[in-house]
Amino acid sequence: PSMTHKAMEADVLIVGSGPGGATLARQLAREGLRVTLLERGRDHRRAWYYGTHLGGMIYSDRRSFLFSKEGLSIIRPIMLGGATSMFCGSAAPPPVWLKERYGIDLDAETEETMAELGIAPLPLRLRGDASNRMAEAARSLGFDWQPLLKFMSPERADPFRCGARCMLGCRCRAKWSAAEYVDQAVEAGAKVVTGARVKRVIVESGRCTGVEGLHRGRSFLARARVVVLSAGGLGSPRILQASGLEAGIGMAMDTTMMVYGFTDGPGLAYNPPMTWGWKHPDLEVMFSTLVDPWLNYPVVMLQKGLRYPLTWPRWGHLLGVMVKLKDDLSGELLGDGSISKPLTISDRKRLAAAEEIGRQILTEAGVNPDGIFTTPLRGTHPSATVRIGAQLDTNLATDLPGLYVADASVFPEALGQPTVLTIIALARRLAGHLLVEESLLA
Repeated sequence: PSMTHKAMEADVLIVGSGPGGATLARQLAREGLRVTLLERGRDHRRAWYYGTHLGGMIYSDRRSFLFSKEGLSIIRPIMLGGATSMFCGSAAPPPVWLKERYGIDLDAETEETMAELGIAPLPLRLRGDASNRMAEAARSLGFDWQPLLKFMSPERADPFRCGARCMLGCRCRAKWSAAEYVDQAVEAGAKVVTGARVKRVIVESGRCTGVEGLHRGRSFLARARVVVLSAGGLGSPRILQASGLEAGIGMAMDTTMMVYGFTDGPGLAYNPPMTWGWKHPDLEVMFSTLVDPWLNYPVVMLQKGLRYPLTWPRWGHLLGVMVKLKDDLSGELLGDGSISKPLTISDRKRLAAAEEIGRQILTEAGVNPDGIFTTPLRGTHPSATVRIGAQLDTNLATDLPGLYVADASVFPEALGQPTVLTIIALARRLAGHLLVEESLLA
């Protein structure tokens, strides 16, 4: 159209620079393909506010006040590297059911990624004294807590200073983010355009041939032989909906809460987040060590009532058991831009049982049981909005030739565990598929 100020041509257009888009851009650029990566946000890594509470608000959707209609808080980073800029750096191999139920084998891609990035638990002395104490308490109750795999390399840090604030962005540089894969994609020849908000895909002669959107307020058109949406569990379905394609009916959120209590000694505030954890096999709930960052804590707790933020001065003595639920698919992304994500009866029952386990662990760790309380619920991994088996085949292809999706939206059901390693593995697998099936090297 005449309103277009920029026409871009590429072999592959990738929308979004989170773990899916960044992995794909790197893999395909290294094969010599012309790759253009379109990212709605900016690269904030070198800004003075990166990794601060102010930064967390600057690069989160709705300044970090994004809620579902039911009141579920959703933190959605919009920036280079996507959600890996604000994750806890935890890794988990893809769930076994992905292979058993859906025939998707990611073993090789997972092993390659773990070897390349040195994904492993932190050494015991770096997991944090309070975290280690809580793990001991949990194990003494018969819960098999184990050290969690981390996307962290303490030797990169100068010095390694990791605490609750690292969810706002890693200032000590120990934690990997997908922005590093973007850097490597650029080194291999990929083109990255930040500040580009993709609105919809272009369909010509029954095939996806590109995307259109806004770049710094002006319209643009970009064309490619293949388009991959990697705009996240909320972003990708919105683009598909705007393009007249089905998406966003039913979703998962890995609904999460923290069970909190205060100890006399130092709490989790200055421990790396999520260094220990355990998955309850029957409840399908993951438990770990976690507390909210300093300034987030009173804001989060204000939603529960005025008396809760009054505990803020004791934040340094806070212990928290994270409860992450593999929630049922429910709700939808509504046409007015809002999000509906109700809990099912099963979700509520399992959360209540998990909260009780959290209370037992805190009590065993020396917390006064009368002072134990929970945070409001939050949605930590918006996903399963463009599902394998519903909108996608097992190669992440949509019904529209030339259009693929590679991010958390493709999960056929909730993971209920850290998602990034699974997304990277899926994107690596897709890169191989595209090179063969789409004959991109021809």
